[in-house]
Amino acid sequence: MRSSLRVRSLRLELLLWLIVPLAAVVAINVWTTYRSARAMADLVTDRMLLASARAIAEQTQVDQGVVEALVPPAALEMFATGNQDLVYYRVQTAEGRLLTGYPDLPLPPQMAGDPAPAGVESDYRDERLRVLAITHPVIGAGQANPITVAVGVTLRSHAVLTRQLWLQALGQQSVLLLAAAVLTLAGLARGLTPLLRLRNAVSRRRPDDLTPLSVDSVQTELRPLVGAMNHLMERVERQMAAQRRFVANAAHQLRTPLTLLGTQASYALREAEGPGRTEALTALQRSAGQLAHLASQLLTLSRAAPGSRRPRQDRIDLHELARQALEPLAGMAVERGIDLGLDGSSVAVRGDETMLREAVVNLVDNALRYVPTGGAVTVTTGRDGAEAVLRVEDDGPGIPAAEREQVFERFYRVLGTEGAGSGLGLAIVKEIVETAGGTVSLRDPAKGTGLVAEIRLPADPVETR
Repeated sequence: MRSSLRVRSLRLELLLWLIVPLAAVVAINVWTTYRSARAMADLVTDRMLLASARAIAEQTQVDQGVVEALVPPAALEMFATGNQDLVYYRVQTAEGRLLTGYPDLPLPPQMAGDPAPAGVESDYRDERLRVLAITHPVIGAGQANPITVAVGVTLRSHAVLTRQLWLQALGQQSVLLLAAAVLTLAGLARGLTPLLRLRNAVSRRRPDDLTPLSVDSVQTELRPLVGAMNHLMERVERQMAAQRRFVANAAHQLRTPLTLLGTQASYALREAEGPGRTEALTALQRSAGQLAHLASQLLTLSRAAPGSRRPRQDRIDLHELARQALEPLAGMAVERGIDLGLDGSSVAVRGDETMLREAVVNLVDNALRYVPTGGAVTVTTGRDGAEAVLRVEDDGPGIPAAEREQVFERFYRVLGTEGAGSGLGLAIVKEIVETAGGTVSLRDPAKGTGLVAEIRLPADPVETR
């Protein structure tokens, strides 16, 4: 359920990113429009109240020393909008004497000399009113000057006017939002066309077609994506080619000892009891051992490939690791009369202990196979600045400088060399060391002939206690 919610349409996501902020802006605009509509309704109502109050004030006069206030019908009829509004009025002298109207009608505050006073809202007889008051001088009124005229009206027409103005604005904003959504969808459909063409081009390809994709037909923003895909396909193509070469080389390497095994077994079956049969069985045993060694090397190479094992960060004493790696090889060294030694000091590294031990075993095994009888192989460990160093030095025939990079390729063997190697030992070492973040290199020894193989790994910054 959660994973399905994460997978969204790019078109829908882009549309949401455009429409949601626009809708928020429209919502704010609708709110401000409502306030504007209400302000407009207040203004219209106040103008009507002001006109009504002035009409009443102008009909107020002094007759035989008595101030009389008359309310003309026009002053009230202007509020007859069909919404059943109630109109209240109040006229009083400066002394506070009521001339006409409703004595309890609340009077709003007045601004002296204000030509356009504003109305205020107030509660009156369980209804909400908008009330406006003006002062008006009356000739001959004496102490009664000036008179105050207040007119109030219920807010039914006011509410209708506010709603009409607001709904009109809301309709306009809705049309604007809908038009923006339609135009955005059209723009997205046109803008995503190159991406859809790219998708179709990839989906129509054959599984073995890894030719680069064209970047000319896509937008500038998509070109890094196409470039990354081309780079990925290039890496996949190289990996597939390397895999094909590996399978072909592995098949060739396995076919030779298997053919030899079959021949030796047939010869042993034909021979009667005697030296010939014993010799054939011994050769058969040796070939089986070589085949088992080759299978072990292939298995180790597959385990050393990046991603084939869960990464580990064991804290390892490189000197102790080298000692453990030399133990199973001591018998081979004694059998061939080779002086196998370990020197140096302890230094800590981080990595996969099993695989690093396998790398040291392969490096020393490779040296033992090519060093002549009576030779020497010396393993040294130590620290060089921020790096841990392991060196395997032998006094064998060495490797020509021109071929020292090639010997790290799988199944590569130096022409003219003797030994029962499979051509995988150094390839395994390089794979393991590079996975651990280190480097491996070959060079000539400081004195005499032979070869120095050197592994450098990042040293653990925590000192060994």
